[in-house]
Amino acid sequence: MPAGAVQVVEALRDAGHEAWLVGGCVRDLLLGRVPKDFDVAASATPDEVKRALPRTRIIGRRFRIAHVRFRRELIEVSTFRRGNVEGDVSADGVVLSDNVYGTLPEDAFRRDFTVNALYYDPVEDVLLDYTGGLMDIERRELRCVGDPAARFREDPVRILRAVRFAAKLSLSLRADIAAAIGPLAELLTAIPPARLFDEFNKLFMQGNAAAAWSLMWQYDLPEILFPLSKDEDALAQAALENTDERISADKPVTPAFLLAAICWPEFQRRVAPAATAPNAADERLKAAHAVMDEQRLTIAFPRRLSHFVLDVWRLQSGLERRSRRNPKRLLEHPRFRAAYDFLALRSQIGETDPELTRWWTDLQVEHPVERRPLHEAPRGGGRRRVRRGPRRGRALAESAP
Repeated sequence: MPAGAVQVVEALRDAGHEAWLVGGCVRDLLLGRVPKDFDVAASATPDEVKRALPRTRIIGRRFRIAHVRFRRELIEVSTFRRGNVEGDVSADGVVLSDNVYGTLPEDAFRRDFTVNALYYDPVEDVLLDYTGGLMDIERRELRCVGDPAARFREDPVRILRAVRFAAKLSLSLRADIAAAIGPLAELLTAIPPARLFDEFNKLFMQGNAAAAWSLMWQYDLPEILFPLSKDEDALAQAALENTDERISADKPVTPAFLLAAICWPEFQRRVAPAATAPNAADERLKAAHAVMDEQRLTIAFPRRLSHFVLDVWRLQSGLERRSRRNPKRLLEHPRFRAAYDFLALRSQIGETDPELTRWWTDLQVEHPVERRPLHEAPRGGGRRRVRRGPRRGRALAESAP
């Protein structure tokens, strides 16, 4: 148990407030997993948290929460909230406001899943379970707090959270959750694209991407979020499995590589008519930009990631030519390694000749390229010298008659 989390609970209680560890950290401890972070739920408002714990930063617009810093630990403190009241929900059932403070029991019953509605006192070693979450953990089952259809209408992102928790924690979805996902999945298109990007990272960048993807296809969710059909899934599946392997081996990963694989079939569809055109390279670039621009309307990938995708796609045509005339230019490209890995995955699913990948593998052995780590500054400390002109006073004196 991190000392910072215990100190936050103790400090808030000394100030006269209720405070409990809550949510994922309690769930993961009961499942025998190491929690990624520790959250606290309290009766204190964010301003009261700041008065009790000076090293606090208040963030958030939809609902203000407090971040308490303890050296390298960051503890998130949220105030007890209650369920929706009249005027907080749209005609479609979507929550418009989630800013009403409440009591501890009200806070438990407004949470999405029972396994996330557990409260733990690290000082007295007491567990509070208002919704039956402990029993669901023992049964390895994911169950909504309340009616799944109503909860998914309140916040459609809970559909993706259900998939993520089931894949990450090896939990089975209850039949009522499974029945509610299909009819309500289209509501995901109304979610702000920036929020869906956060959920994309949580789904696919934590080592359970392949399992989450497989579960998503049971409800046709990828077709709603991406320009992809089930029969075009092979490259995306290979990239997701590769990402899981790299995370397991503690190697660097980027969501841009997954985006390149998922959107590749749509890019290929766009460029096929112009493959033999005199300006084929320009048409490929236009098609790539069009695919990325349209994808950002659903999931707001930062432009730096889109540029990564464009480079990987553009380099594929160069890698496919297998010319020894000037391979050094490609080998030294900053995105060569990513483009090479992408080519290898295409070869793995039978889209390119495996001999092509072997040729580039051998060429890298023959012509090794030393790549500077991204965090390393360029030679000279990275500072550019600027030649300064004469001072204004001196220049005037020299120009005077």
